[in-house]
Amino acid sequence: MSRIEAELEKSKNEINRLGKNWQTLLDVMPEMVLLVSDKFIIEYMNRSAKERFGDLTGKDCGEDLRRISLENRIFFSEQPEEIEKRAPTRLIESSILGVPVEYSAVPFAGYRGDMLVMLVMRDISQRKNHEREIREFNTNIEDILASKIAELKESEEMRIRLSRQVNSLKTQLGHYHKADKMIGSSRKMTELREMIHQVAKSDATILITGESGTGKELVANLVKETSNRSHMPFLKINCNAINDSILESDLFGYEKGAFTGATARKKGKFEIVDGGTIFLDEIGDISPRMQASLLRVLQNGEIVRVGGTEPVQVDVRVIAATNVDLAKAVQEKKFRLDLYYRLNIINIDIPPLRERKEDIVDLVTHFVKHYREAFKKEIDFVPQSIINRLLMHDWPGNVRELENLIQRAVLMARGNMITEQDLLFDQSLSDKKESGNQKINIENKLGVVPLKGILAEFEREIIDQALRKYRGNVSKAAEELRIGKTALYDKMKRYDISAKAIKKAF
Repeated sequence: MSRIEAELEKSKNEINRLGKNWQTLLDVMPEMVLLVSDKFIIEYMNRSAKERFGDLTGKDCGEDLRRISLENRIFFSEQPEEIEKRAPTRLIESSILGVPVEYSAVPFAGYRGDMLVMLVMRDISQRKNHEREIREFNTNIEDILASKIAELKESEEMRIRLSRQVNSLKTQLGHYHKADKMIGSSRKMTELREMIHQVAKSDATILITGESGTGKELVANLVKETSNRSHMPFLKINCNAINDSILESDLFGYEKGAFTGATARKKGKFEIVDGGTIFLDEIGDISPRMQASLLRVLQNGEIVRVGGTEPVQVDVRVIAATNVDLAKAVQEKKFRLDLYYRLNIINIDIPPLRERKEDIVDLVTHFVKHYREAFKKEIDFVPQSIINRLLMHDWPGNVRELENLIQRAVLMARGNMITEQDLLFDQSLSDKKESGNQKINIENKLGVVPLKGILAEFEREIIDQALRKYRGNVSKAAEELRIGKTALYDKMKRYDISAKAIKKAF
């Protein structure tokens, strides 16, 4: 064999080796690779392409690949070395031989000088299926929403109601806190929650006002829990339930020897709760002396212990509450104007139940659930007639009156539902306004009841009205009637008048 033939044989073997290596490399690629000639014949397919399309080597490429080849034919007029410099085109999505693919194509010069187009493809069937499923899901959701909206448009009243509920839910989600025990989603309750969350983070003094039974303590709890002092101590004081002298020493503490029994210095509530929050309920009933002491705390952040002279600095946020009209009390010289301004920096006024009757259904549901568990009753239904009757009531005792009513109804119910016979409204509250105008008919009693008995009826009525005026405050009633507290208690016992019952009514 001549040297030239040997060289040719060697070159041929090298070409075969390179071709085999090149084919092996393409066969292990997960992508599908095809070579299409300028005659639109498939010259080569790697293993991935054959597994997906079958072996089409030597066959016509079909319309899909013909179109791609024509798009790249413009490059065939270029020199081979220029073609080799070309980078693959961008990835294109298409359907080739019925298979959704993502491909790139580039002109390719064969070793025999023939013009080819190389296609590198990736099967995207799975991705397309996912996209189709998502489109179908979105379409279904849109269809469902469109259907529901069409149904809602049939009733303007329903549309307005749902709109309010959506807005209320958005607000509640935005302001939700585990300490929020207030029931109701009416506009007034939504505005109340918004105000609480708006002012809770500050250290400003807050005055909570509202009728008795509206839930002032619940508001105070929520203010404290959403404030920056939520992790600090929190004490609640009912100013109406403690004697003035005891209240002063309880709040501000006392020095040793300040009074009989003061054998050692004792810290008051303001010192104990330093850094935290104190809730003063029934603030409108405190004495002028207590008003002056409280003003010092709010103005200067200091207290003076009973029997002491040195001020003690404290850092306490004060939340006060009252159902008394403090502005009117100021006009009547019963409450200090400067203290009123200090307390009323932020006023949170709780609406009475009669102004948010749309919350009654939520409240009834809550109380029925609570008391059926407490009393082990099987109440699971409240008729619409009962709800209608509750909606017609004016609720002078507010939420507390409603809770007491439902508590009695659940306890008295014999079956699994509340009936009309189970509803026992407190007539003493309903007739409260009328009671002040009632007069004892003397003419009908003459000759029947002795003078002593008629006078006793007058006395009972006077004591009852005095206690109602001052919301069961025996000390205040005794002061206004100008008799001793002990004497008043004796008369109350004689006439079976309960200050505790009168307090509950408010």
